[in-house]
Amino acid sequence: MKKYISTFHYLTQDLPHRSHAEQVQMACEAGANWIQYRCLSKPDAEMIPEIHEVAAICDDWGVTLILTDHYHLLDQVDAQGVHLEDMNADFAAVRAIITDEKTLGASANSFADILRIANSGVVDYAGCGPFALTHTKPNDYPLLGLAGYREITGQMKQAGIDLPLLAVGGIQIPDVEELMKTGVFGIAVSAAVNLADDPQDAFRQIYRKIV
Repeated sequence: MKKYISTFHYLTQDLPHRSHAEQVQMACEAGANWIQYRCLSKPDAEMIPEIHEVAAICDDWGVTLILTDHYHLLDQVDAQGVHLEDMNADFAAVRAIITDEKTLGASANSFADILRIANSGVVDYAGCGPFALTHTKPNDYPLLGLAGYREITGQMKQAGIDLPLLAVGGIQIPDVEELMKTGVFGIAVSAAVNLADDPQDAFRQIYRKIV
């Protein structure tokens, strides 16, 4: 079942000065239609009530809510899907658990990753990165840069892979226009908005460069 995928994914993050719910409210007011709750610091018992709060805000605004990794919570909270950051995840097994009703996204760093995701036949979109150095979730994956996305999207086209590909990781506002010219479907950001002096203005600037 082909699902709607937004071209602009906004990710919350663990911040000392702004809760996930406050981030979600900010994004919704700025015009978000797709939000990924990305909490890396709390146990399930603390996340569940927070996700309920976030889901209520998203519901009020008609916004899609995706959970990062925590697919085991989908039967306890009102979210529309999950994004798996584990590039070695068993996509078919997760799909069997969450059912076809939910959206399933997966992370990638290379065309080989994209090929595995596409061949699974159960993933709805891929987040590919990092584009540049990121401090949100430090990793050792090669930085793709503009050339990396051009190469990957070219390989996808040659292989006949029709999968929405979102650039992610270290993306700043000035990068968005050139990234969208590489053939990617869209952009996913967190720090570029969350750490900006005016998060809503940063969100709107990125949005205008994508649509």
